[in-house]
Amino acid sequence: MTDIKRNERKEDALKAFAELIDIIDTLRSPDGCPWDRKQTSESLKPYIVEETYEVLDAIDSGDAAHIQEELGDVLLQIMLHSQIAYEEGTYHIGDVIRGLSRKMVERHPHVFASTKVNGADEVVTNWEKIKADQKRERGLLDGIPPSLPGLLMAYRMGQKAGRVGFDWPDGAEVRAKVVEELQELDDALSNGGRTELEHELGDVLFAVAQWGRHLGVDPEEAVRKCCMRFKRRFSYVEKSVKEAHRTFDEYSIDALEELWQQAKFDERNQ
Repeated sequence: MTDIKRNERKEDALKAFAELIDIIDTLRSPDGCPWDRKQTSESLKPYIVEETYEVLDAIDSGDAAHIQEELGDVLLQIMLHSQIAYEEGTYHIGDVIRGLSRKMVERHPHVFASTKVNGADEVVTNWEKIKADQKRERGLLDGIPPSLPGLLMAYRMGQKAGRVGFDWPDGAEVRAKVVEELQELDDALSNGGRTELEHELGDVLFAVAQWGRHLGVDPEEAVRKCCMRFKRRFSYVEKSVKEAHRTFDEYSIDALEELWQQAKFDERNQ
């Protein structure tokens, strides 16, 4: 991208951003939208989570226009949170942007200073070291939000612990740990109560997340895609039952399994 094109992009973005600030100001003003005016940071929490997952769905679709739209919805949430903070006198969107810019410069000394790195892995290691130095009072895992989905939280915890050497040496060792945890779950099935079952099942899922990490597979993304496959295939089964003017109760489990296998076959041969 030439400097001219970069400057044009910056000017266009600044103009669009200024317009968006005015729109959010208006929506939150006394003469603005009743729904927008009554929102708080607390009331908006579910929306920022929902909009983030809609971005993931849009990325999976591969539709650039859809991705652009959903990113706009995430930006709307950021703007509303920042506007509420501005009204409360704590910070505004400019502070959010400046804080992010400062963080990017500080944590990329290989770009903005004289630090040398050998590849992306060393960039990540340096990032974590700089982050730890800036927040010395916090533990290594304290920066992981407790509201993350469970598998993603397990993945991130293992990732961070692994960067300081607290990890299995390879995927085979993690697989052995998964087998060990499954045996402990079997033991709990025989001898334990609900609390112990929950404990041991959690250990199995945590170990599986670490196995995925060693295999280079994001477990949260893997299970999400698995759920989408299940939904497509189950929808085929459901549609087949309805088209036969029958109910699920009229099918044996073997007959339903046959429909399921047909759905898998059709999906793989499209």
